[in-house]
Amino acid sequence: MKVAVTAERADWDAPVDPRFGRAMAFVIVDTESRTLEMIDNAAGRDAVQGAGIQAATAICRAGAKALLTGHCGPKAFSALAAGGVTVYTGVTGTVAEAVDRLERGELAAAAASDVAGHWA
Repeated sequence: MKVAVTAERADWDAPVDPRFGRAMAFVIVDTESRTLEMIDNAAGRDAVQGAGIQAATAICRAGAKALLTGHCGPKAFSALAAGGVTVYTGVTGTVAEAVDRLERGELAAAAASDVAGHWA
């Protein structure tokens, strides 16, 4: 399964970025092969509006089925849900720790966004 994690860089030891739409980057982890791929989020970081929607589109295009992040706004959450991506908020630690917690069943899927739109 492909899992997207908001992070500062494509590294197992990178800290989880608490922002979704304005995260530095998205690390796409293939949980079967344990490989990492980075999607730079420069467009989202610099967007005046629509950062969450742009980020959600990138995550869906990458084929991720789960998103691990600190926070996710309502428009992005809806776009991710429409794309079949399960969102996990409140995630902290490193990319490796976050993925390990997901695989052990220690993370609960979010039922809704946890911040208002335009959260920075």
